[in-house]
Amino acid sequence: MRPAWDNAKRIDDAAQNVAKFVFDNGTAVAEAVLYKYPDYATRTVICCSTQSGCPVGCRFCGAGDAFVRSLTTNEIIAQVEYSIEQTGIQASEMKRLQIMFMSMGEPLLNMKGLLPALRELYRMYPNAALLISTSGPAVDYEPIRKISMEIPTIGLQFSVHESSNEAREKLIPFRKKLNLRQIAAEGDMWAVATGRDPFFNYCAHDGNSSWDDAHRLTTLFDPLIWKATVSVVCERSEGLPATNDHQRGLASDFSLKLVERGYDVRVFDPAGQDTIGGGCGQLWFVQKWMQDHPDLARPSIGRGLPVVHAPTNAA
Repeated sequence: MRPAWDNAKRIDDAAQNVAKFVFDNGTAVAEAVLYKYPDYATRTVICCSTQSGCPVGCRFCGAGDAFVRSLTTNEIIAQVEYSIEQTGIQASEMKRLQIMFMSMGEPLLNMKGLLPALRELYRMYPNAALLISTSGPAVDYEPIRKISMEIPTIGLQFSVHESSNEAREKLIPFRKKLNLRQIAAEGDMWAVATGRDPFFNYCAHDGNSSWDDAHRLTTLFDPLIWKATVSVVCERSEGLPATNDHQRGLASDFSLKLVERGYDVRVFDPAGQDTIGGGCGQLWFVQKWMQDHPDLARPSIGRGLPVVHAPTNAA
């Protein structure tokens, strides 16, 4: 059988805490990111792609301007296999292994590739947490509930990022998506079906980190059901600062506001953002591939819309 990927390029950050892999087979490109905390035996995290490019068009994301196609099940699994091989140890030796479908693409727009991949990865790595991060497209969520009941290691996170539908519309221009109340309802149903807590992910920036924002989130997402991830905004353009003290401070301060509202909160500030585009949404090397393959990379709904950058006015 032909390998899923013909080429795999590795890019390491200076501290050797994170590595990025760019996969290419002539018809598609994908990225995966491999983290160790502080070593692979203690905790290994893999962020892998489910699509080549993305049709959703999020304005902070480096893959938001073009879409090639959904990845096959084998192309998804091969990213994980290759990443684990690069650690030099067996997955069974890892105390914590997290496989996250959040590098590139909207997982729930590729259920044909994703669902079989989840079953196979659970068979291959039964100790791994399989974490789906979705922007909430308007699809049938019953297959996700069913497979989450079948596989106890699956987790679900919704990329909310804003506390109002109006603000979220500017950030995520994809038309066929759930509104915030619909996302909350789907997450509540998933929690009832699985007995596990869903997460919402929130990118804190200068315009959405007030007490009013925290209050609106509380009215939507019950802290007794939902957990929160507050993410430091990643910079989509190579050569610009991915983060700064001001941005990290916003995420930290807003996380405290959510804690006061009763949430269990984690702050996501991935290593390698400044050096190799290690954070979710940057995808510097994919952008170059898209430019070099205009015959394959079709414009997404986000093409031509204003880009959202991380603020650079550090205080």
